[in-house]
Amino acid sequence: MNETRHRVLAALADGPVSGPALADELAVSRSAVWKHVEALREAGFEIDSGDDGYTLSAVPEFGGPAVEYGLDAPFTVEYHDSVPSTNARARDLAADGAGDVVVLADEQTGGRGRLDRDWHSPSGGIWCSVLVRPDVPMADAPVFTLAAAVAATRAAREAGVDASIKWPNDVLVDGADGERKLVGILTEMEGEADRVSWVVVGVGVNANVDPADLPAEAEPTSLSAELGEPVDRRTFTQRFLELFDDLRTDPDAVLDEWREYSGTLGREVRVETPDGEVVGEAVDVAFPGALVVETDDGRVTVSAGDCDHLRPV
Repeated sequence: MNETRHRVLAALADGPVSGPALADELAVSRSAVWKHVEALREAGFEIDSGDDGYTLSAVPEFGGPAVEYGLDAPFTVEYHDSVPSTNARARDLAADGAGDVVVLADEQTGGRGRLDRDWHSPSGGIWCSVLVRPDVPMADAPVFTLAAAVAATRAAREAGVDASIKWPNDVLVDGADGERKLVGILTEMEGEADRVSWVVVGVGVNANVDPADLPAEAEPTSLSAELGEPVDRRTFTQRFLELFDDLRTDPDAVLDEWREYSGTLGREVRVETPDGEVVGEAVDVAFPGALVVETDDGRVTVSAGDCDHLRPV
């Protein structure tokens, strides 16, 4: 959404504003004001016209302009009703030099997860990829996965779902029938050893979807299934982005909050790594995102792998 339309919405939020007053405030013609108002209406904003002028009466439930409206974070949102992969689209934008862009979709038709697994993303979820250009070395980039996990977990808890983080990239809900996956995260990056060029953090939130419509092997749940009613996707997306924006420049806070929300620490775990299996108690997370496991042979720091929770300690 362009800057002028942001300013139109900001003016309308304060009450009825006449066309001439808007034209003066924005330094544009009355015809241009009308065109911007009509474009906002086409985007789903309900703008009434009365004797006192224009009034914003309702904001669309979801979409790029809806998420940008009132968002307290410096992101531009590119929205798609359906897209093969938000991460792939974000990579294309990165190649064009973009930054601080969120690719958001109602549905993904060709998403991918870790280890190149299919990621089924039906309508009703929150499927987004955040493109940032941090000034950090490549070795530090995994901290952005942790930041996204913390942001998603906090947003879920604020929405009323008692979520926790499973290392390295999932957010789960613990129920009577075991752990259920609520959020998946896939981070991609490009750069050289001493500097990241860009990072794309792909986040899939099972929002208002039926868990039966998701792959059974993921043992999924959704926000709506946990709450018993649909969640406000616009509010949830905004909150996630605002939290992520706060955390992306504060790695110390990321690790502290990750520990607080972790469902992995204190658990007996089995981690499949490229060098073999590591079994023991998960005791800590080390910057920029490695899991520290206490094994029978001593402590092992695992940078990457598939983690299974075995039993509480």
